[in-house]
Amino acid sequence: MSESATSGAGMTVAAAFAGMRSAAPVTFKASCPDCRERFELAAAALRLAIGATSRATFYSFTCPECGAAVRKPAGERIVELLTGGGVRTLRLHSTL
Repeated sequence: MSESATSGAGMTVAAAFAGMRSAAPVTFKASCPDCRERFELAAAALRLAIGATSRATFYSFTCPECGAAVRKPAGERIVELLTGGGVRTLRLHSTL
């Protein structure tokens, strides 16, 4: 679709989106338990695993400072924030 394309109401695409701004990328503040560094991570740098119980739900990332694999528990609020921010999610299934 080109910018000169019109919608059913006769408005051009360019006119319809004229006032919109692009959204800033989402970043999350995190820290490493190994090296104690604090930093910001893009959504693509995090992974969220949702398990059958709250004890099996966690998020993980690789520390950009020391390279350590970090895994932290994710409560309900953290799950909301990460999924809303575009973090890729893996749903873990129980084997029962």
